[in-house]
Amino acid sequence: MATAVALRTDFSAADLRRLAAVSKNAAQSRRLLSLAAVRDGMNRTEAAKIGGMDRQTLRDWVHRFNSHGPDGLLDIPSPGPSSRLTAAQLAELEQIVETGPDPAVHGVVRWRRVDLKRLIAERFGVEYHERTIGKILDALGFSHISARPRHPAQDAGTIAAFKKTSQRR
Repeated sequence: MATAVALRTDFSAADLRRLAAVSKNAAQSRRLLSLAAVRDGMNRTEAAKIGGMDRQTLRDWVHRFNSHGPDGLLDIPSPGPSSRLTAAQLAELEQIVETGPDPAVHGVVRWRRVDLKRLIAERFGVEYHERTIGKILDALGFSHISARPRHPAQDAGTIAAFKKTSQRR
């Protein structure tokens, strides 16, 4: 039969309850209260019920508390899925977006997410949803707002002449 895991002795039951009272994290408070009950000599099964967990889970939290202290009782956020593009590919994508499309090569005058989705699939072999392309662009520091595209055959002289419509007094 396994032996019980000893709880570190540098925190008293009153210290654990005080930490639970000032904690902003409800899960950490429940775990601290369970450990305070263990420190008071309560049965581990009953102490686990106080925190809304089973005995094995309480044992796991005791290990975390022993090694990391009260901060070890906080949930560790998941890092999420890793990017399917490498850092070099992301840097290349950033350069592509910064440079802008070539109408003769890409067939567009400004990048849209659907265009970048197609380009990423062709160049890097990675399929993304359009919404994910927007998230990648946001992570790279780009805004969804873009400048109005300029027609390649636009004449600056015509624009200047158009703006001068009234005479000065």
